[in-house]
Amino acid sequence: MIVLNWLNELSKSQKRKPKKELERSLVEGIFRVYDRFPRMGLRERIGQQDMSLDITDAYVNGRNAMIEAGVGIGKSFGYLIPSLLINQVSQQPIIIATSSIQLSEQIHKDLRVIGSRLGFTTVRSVIGKGMGQYACRNRAAELFKPDDPNPPLSTLAQRVINYEIDERADIQGGISDTEWSNVSVNDCQFERCHHKNGCLFYQMRAKINARPSEIDFIIVNQDLLIRDLMKKKEGTRGIITERSALIIIDEAHNLEAKVRDARTLEFTLRGICRTLDNTVQLLMKQSMDKTLLSQYKFIKRCTQHIFKQIDADLLREAKQDSDRIKISEMQGIPFRQISQNLKDLSLRLSVLTSRNEREIDEVYEAMNGLISLMDVLANTDDNHLSWASRTLRATTISICPKDISQFLKHTLFNGKTSVILTSATMCQGGETLEEQYSYLTQSLGYRGDYMDRKPSPFDYTNHAMMYISNKVPTYHYDHRELYLEAAYHEMIQLCNLTQGRTLVLFSAKEDMKYIHQKLISDKGKYPWAVHVQKEGSSQDGVIAEFRRSKGVLLSTGVFWEGVNIEGPDLSQVIVFRLPFPVPSDPIYEYKATVSDNSFMDVFVPDMLLRLRQGTGRLIRSETDLGVLSILDSRLSEAARKNYREQVLETLPFKKVTEDFSILKKFVHEKGIQR
Repeated sequence: MIVLNWLNELSKSQKRKPKKELERSLVEGIFRVYDRFPRMGLRERIGQQDMSLDITDAYVNGRNAMIEAGVGIGKSFGYLIPSLLINQVSQQPIIIATSSIQLSEQIHKDLRVIGSRLGFTTVRSVIGKGMGQYACRNRAAELFKPDDPNPPLSTLAQRVINYEIDERADIQGGISDTEWSNVSVNDCQFERCHHKNGCLFYQMRAKINARPSEIDFIIVNQDLLIRDLMKKKEGTRGIITERSALIIIDEAHNLEAKVRDARTLEFTLRGICRTLDNTVQLLMKQSMDKTLLSQYKFIKRCTQHIFKQIDADLLREAKQDSDRIKISEMQGIPFRQISQNLKDLSLRLSVLTSRNEREIDEVYEAMNGLISLMDVLANTDDNHLSWASRTLRATTISICPKDISQFLKHTLFNGKTSVILTSATMCQGGETLEEQYSYLTQSLGYRGDYMDRKPSPFDYTNHAMMYISNKVPTYHYDHRELYLEAAYHEMIQLCNLTQGRTLVLFSAKEDMKYIHQKLISDKGKYPWAVHVQKEGSSQDGVIAEFRRSKGVLLSTGVFWEGVNIEGPDLSQVIVFRLPFPVPSDPIYEYKATVSDNSFMDVFVPDMLLRLRQGTGRLIRSETDLGVLSILDSRLSEAARKNYREQVLETLPFKKVTEDFSILKKFVHEKGIQR
């Protein structure tokens, strides 16, 4: 309460304080808070206070800051403490952007904990998730039919209508993406929807766009922040409140991918036809011009031919559903005429008047997206990348800008509001801080300061060992079964060594499925239970099962980061294959073309960021013991790869071996074996 009283006095006088005095006052506040940590039942961690001071300095001086905060320093408290002080003195909200729903919810809990310990009786905060996480009663009502021959879908719709389900997380045991997509918010009608008063999505959007005096903390995912930046750049009303004191981006190593995803336009044949249908319906209401129908039919027919060619490309090139392939040159498609017709329809929409202006705006925006797509496919637009893939079983064409760094430079790092980028994995090797942060700096168009790295306080030297397998052959897709069989036998031996309690991280779902099938067929030959990650965003259920059984969990995607399993339930992490990006992926192929040494400047740094995230799942507390095993002989000494030393230098493991007997001795000496 002493700290809070002092803050209230500071808040009243801060407008009169010059910058130096404000900085001195905030720094004094930071020290007061940390001095009271023991009395608040909290333990200060190495690097945490320095991080808080770095953020305070950046705010006072109107600068941006990059801060690598190692696992275990208490990163969220490290930025929440100065944020609470800054919010109090500025009377403006703090925006915190994360890369996952789980992290957003954890930060919200941490904010409640530290806020109450510091004496804040009310911290007005909101978690903003993407619309796909919320249930839509309007869609559910359209879907629900009591005599529906598909009872599961009808039951889901009824539960949404009855207010049993407000968001995806309310469904125990999870739900598949395909099922959930039937009832999730999509093309929200906002004020026009008669379900708005009971809609969590509508309420959330109102709170994150509230006046500064009405909200203190806005916790959103990075996707939502990026969409807000895009809207403001276009000159339209943003999603998030205009005036904030500070923007903190946690897990900032994901920001480039999130920006690309947000700025990617996706097109399916069904979606394009729906846009054309909506366009013609709107225009025909005010004009019965017969040329509209001929234009509509022509564009639709050409679009069908385009997707027929792309289906053939996918059948020929895609090895698995998640693959993104280059689109071959289109043959016999009259793009110039298609583009002229689309522009004519778009022009007609732009002068259309109606009471439902939002509906017109949405269709107009979709039509402009179609114009961009045709320009890219016709090779008349050189500023975009394009690829084809299968998403939810539908053939999808995607386009996105080649360079996203300029977008961030002008919309995020423009000096109007201080931005803090933080993560446990931001740096590579290098002598200077600028060199260590250089990969993210170049990818994001970052402008600002580089803060000293805050290393993890955990004792990796005595508590962990890294094992590199030199027995597994190098992976080649054409001979992948040779690799998978050898890696499988090595994995069994390692899982037996720690008696289960192992998280296996795959970089390809196809590899994970293959190993899972092998384990099912060999059931009874090993003593531990096998679990595999569930479809969907929440993995709480499978993690709970894994902890109870102390078995082996096969995973990919979301498990590489954000998963926190402390204690002896997790004693080993196996990296099945080094997580290099796919060279033929159009985004990485483009990044390679603008680099002098694409392998060392693009592919190795990207692999290292993901590898550091994955290996960070092992040691989660001061008392944790464990083994990191890498089943990729490219990292072995005999392979003589020029990135081996960079990997060993970047990872925190000091004990490294390729000898299984040495690993076995370590496991026995440390009591890792039960």
